Amino acid sequence: MAFQGVNCALASLPDRVLSRSMHNFVHDFVAFIKLHSAWAGPAMFLVSFGESFVGLSLFFPGTTIMVVAGTLVRWPLNPHGVLDVWPLLLGGILGAVLGDAISFWVGRRFGHLLEKHWYFVRHPDLLPRGYHFFERFGTASVFIGRFFGPVRAAIPLVAGIMEMPWQQFWIANIGSALIWAPALLLLGTSLREILRALGLRHGAPIALAIGGAVLLTVLVALAYRYGFFDSLQTRWRAWRQKGEHP
Repeated sequence: MAFQGVNCALASLPDRVLSRSMHNFVHDFVAFIKLHSAWAGPAMFLVSFGESFVGLSLFFPGTTIMVVAGTLVRWPLNPHGVLDVWPLLLGGILGAVLGDAISFWVGRRFGHLLEKHWYFVRHPDLLPRGYHFFERFGTASVFIGRFFGPVRAAIPLVAGIMEMPWQQFWIANIGSALIWAPALLLLGTSLREILRALGLRHGAPIALAIGGAVLLTVLVALAYRYGFFDSLQTRWRAWRQKGEHP
């Protein structure tokens, strides 16, 4: 009851307060992992889990943090980075997988009773959009939804409510996380190189966060508009049928 009360209090905060707090959170988080690199992996696990777990996703900007962390990561594309790539990757992947898995379990466990929960009453469009997404893309929605920000956290929950088979869920969940985490780090590194080429150094994290969010939104919108997700759904169904009828 106490935990639910805290969630209700957070949900009642004005949007501008949450926006300012989110900005401060990203800034403080990136500063923390830069100074305490040994905690980068566990910290990334926490924010990736928070963003993937429905109900907490509004308060954990995991995608933004992964993009900004990509400016600090040390790998062949950025040999002068200050953070080892593997803890960030493992933390991001494991957090995303576990967050989706628990959301999926909650959906299977409580089913349509969740529609009456205060969180979904306060956000009445979240579950209907998730249902619509699932109806359009079927079991492939868990994989596709990882990259579709507006309904990302709701998709695993809806998949559980719709009783998607566990095996198919795990394949989509793990497969999408293995692509999502390195893609965001790569995006951050690429944007950093662009800023360097343009001679923009001050305020780079903010510029990267804004640029990354805009670029991801544009790419997802184009993919959705030109049928990339529909094509992916067709391939997914063909793969499933092949597995069911060898």
